[in-house]
Amino acid sequence: MQSLAMIENWPVPTAAVAVVRADGSLAGAHGPTGRRFPLASVTKPLAAYAALVAYEEGAVELDEPAGPAGSTVRHLLAHTSGLAFDEDRVTAAPGTRRLYSNAGFEALGDHIAKATDIPFADYLRQAVLEPLGMASTTLEGSPAKDAVSTVDDLVRFAAEVQAPRLLDPRTVLEAMTVAHPGLSGVLPGYGQQKPNDWGLGFEIRDGKSPHWTGSASSPRTFGHFGQSGTFLWIDPDAGAACVALSDRDFGPWAIEAWPPLTDAVLAELRGR
Repeated sequence: MQSLAMIENWPVPTAAVAVVRADGSLAGAHGPTGRRFPLASVTKPLAAYAALVAYEEGAVELDEPAGPAGSTVRHLLAHTSGLAFDEDRVTAAPGTRRLYSNAGFEALGDHIAKATDIPFADYLRQAVLEPLGMASTTLEGSPAKDAVSTVDDLVRFAAEVQAPRLLDPRTVLEAMTVAHPGLSGVLPGYGQQKPNDWGLGFEIRDGKSPHWTGSASSPRTFGHFGQSGTFLWIDPDAGAACVALSDRDFGPWAIEAWPPLTDAVLAELRGR
């Protein structure tokens, strides 16, 4: 895909990118796709997928208590538990606001570790990484932000989400469907969004503006970006996913560079 060469003009030391179709075939790649990069919050979809495996295995239920009083596993996955961004402090009643929370995903990891009697990093490895052949991916701390991976590995994950083998497709459909609709909140880096829609571990584009995906991205697009200069989006209408990793922290450069890449990728996929 010629559009992927656009990363050569990004103001970053190193970047890599790939596009994988819904049938699992690689549409294109550019840059050092085998290099390991810190994922920052692109860790969250991986952690969420492990949580959904735990749900399907019967270790946890989505609506069982987890996190602060009144919160559930579903609340933690959907950033509606009421926990603050980066500390174990309740700032709202569960289900009333969309408060993006690293602390919520850390509570989720602790809950699953206790339910399975397996440290969460090991559970993620056994439940998701090893079955998908993601041998270069490790969780080195918080399930909210401390995974390290490669584009090659995340392509495997993006292919799985589009054509699930580890989960029932109905579970993945639930993960990419708005949980607790209508809630407003801040999308980090992009300000207040009304509504600020999320599924279970995945942010949903819907009509958000501004946004880190493209103007041509369908409202059903879902995924995540990370403060380390990383993103993963899946556009069901386009039948494809895109992974981009870099070694420059998110900032104005990314706000300017990411949407044109996404629009160019979508145009190339559609033959325009």
